[in-house]
Amino acid sequence: MVDLHRTQQGYAHDAAERLPMPPMDQLSAEQRAAAQALIQGPRKGVYGPFLALLRSPILLERVASVGEYLRFASVLEPRIRELAACVAARHVSNQFEWVMHAPLAIQAGVSADAIEALRQGARPRGLAADEEQAFDFAHELFTTHGVSEATYRGALARWGEQGVVELTTLLGYFAMVSWLMNVARTPAPAGADRAGIDAFPQ
Repeated sequence: MVDLHRTQQGYAHDAAERLPMPPMDQLSAEQRAAAQALIQGPRKGVYGPFLALLRSPILLERVASVGEYLRFASVLEPRIRELAACVAARHVSNQFEWVMHAPLAIQAGVSADAIEALRQGARPRGLAADEEQAFDFAHELFTTHGVSEATYRGALARWGEQGVVELTTLLGYFAMVSWLMNVARTPAPAGADRAGIDAFPQ
């Protein structure tokens, strides 16, 4: 039986972190400024994808700004945002975002049973109508790289044009930072009290 590392990306046996936090005395002025902006903002620290992004401080600042809006100020309510983050993390098998956002989704009102089903790679059941619509939109987008007219029209009727744009962009944002952490093998947060994700069943 394969020994799966739940706190590392890629399920590799030798999954050492590739882009950890650089030593503070080796940071450039631009890197220190980017790190300080994260510490002073709503994230309150440098972690997750921003560890790797420190290698490109201007990119870090711009990615952080997009993510800050999508996470904290989007027209979508937190329950939908957090569910979408979980769908993205599960789709690309990213431990950090899963362990970070699964509890936030439950706190926001998504059923714990639905989150557990998603963790196992199953279709969640018992979702509220808007949650199911968001899940279907996300699943279709990740599977086909677009959405059908019926799915688009349903999302448009529920969230409007701005909501559709923000949901699509949020899914892309979480896929992007998850891919970055998968490449960097960024570990899940230390001391996480929720199970990570395993490889999809074969």
